[in-house]
This record gives sequence, structure tokens and C-alpha cells, in this order.
Amino acid sequence: MIYSLRGKLILKDMNYIVVECAGVGYACKTSYNTVSSLGNIGDETTVYTHMNVRDDNIELFGFATIQELNCFRLLMSVSGVGGKAAVSILSDITPENFAFLVASGDSRALTKTKGIGTKTAQRIMLELKDKISAENFTGKNIPSTEAPIDVSSSAVSEAMEALMVLGYSQGEIAPLLRKCSPSLSTQELIREVLRLIASGNI
Repeated sequence: MIYSLRGKLILKDMNYIVVECAGVGYACKTSYNTVSSLGNIGDETTVYTHMNVRDDNIELFGFATIQELNCFRLLMSVSGVGGKAAVSILSDITPENFAFLVASGDSRALTKTKGIGTKTAQRIMLELKDKISAENFTGKNIPSTEAPIDVSSSAVSEAMEALMVLGYSQGEIAPLLRKCSPSLSTQELIREVLRLIASGNI
């Protein structure tokens, strides 16, 4: 399994990149969001990868962030959703917004992506909601010395669910949510926790 690639970016297309590592060029299918966030041809870059092995083909997918890779893997776990559809969705929606859509159950937004119909969008929401089960938000895994999180607040529970979609654990998220104002909306809570993570608070 190839976890990540670090090397020179030698090709960049709409949904396709090649990263050269030790003289070997690794072709990765990817989203437009990743392509647009990477640097120029010749720059040193890092992408996080997923290898999809089928009977008739082996595909390598690469993404600029762990969050986008986690979203891709979640989409691939949905029945009937392949790599092409997952990449198309992540080309139209950032990982943060995708996580929010899953938390809020907004399937209609996914139908704006070409090739994603109403039934597929609804199935994605249903299956991913099941994967992030309600028992993860009871607070029972939070140390008793910590102040409990108000999971009865829809904004807090949706924010926690969205952040878990991005691959963070309840133990990582809970202390950061406690630092946020309870008056913030779901999207504001997500952005604030991601800001705290980026600043090294995790």
C-alpha cells in the first residue's frame, strides 16, 4: 500500500497529476480541488494516496490533504460509488463542505455534480450517516475530568459528526469544541476547530 508520495510535480491536468519520486513518475487521478491547490510544474509536492485494485485495473488516486483522502475513501465505501464519481464530487465540493453536507444530510447538493443522480446522492447520505453512528456523540468516551460537550445542541453534534467524516476522532475533537463559543453555527464550529488544528492545537 502506498500511503503518500513526495517528489517533483512533473505533470498537472484537470483531474490527473504525475509525481516523480526517485526517478519514477507516479500517475495519480485526483480532484480539481487538489490540482488547483498544488504548486507549479517542477515544484516539490506531497500527495496522500489510495490504491484501487480491481481484476482488470489498478488505479492510484492522490490528494493534497488527508481530509480529502478520508472523504474519498468514505465515498468509495458507498455501494455503487466508484473512483470516478468520488473524484467528481470532490472536484465540486471541498472536504469541509462535504463533511457538513453529510452531517446535515443535504443530499440535494450532491446532485449538482455531473453523473450523481437523486438516488445515488440519497444513498451516499444514508450510508455515510450509518457509518458515523449516533453512539459516537454520547460523550461517554470523554474523560470524566473534562467538562461534557452539549451534544443536545444540533450545531455541536453536526460539527462533531462532520469532523469525524474528515477523519478526526472524538477524543481529538472534543477538547477543541469546548474552546468554541456555543453560539457558533455548525459551519463556524467546523471552521474554528480546523483553524485550531492547523495552528497546532491537536
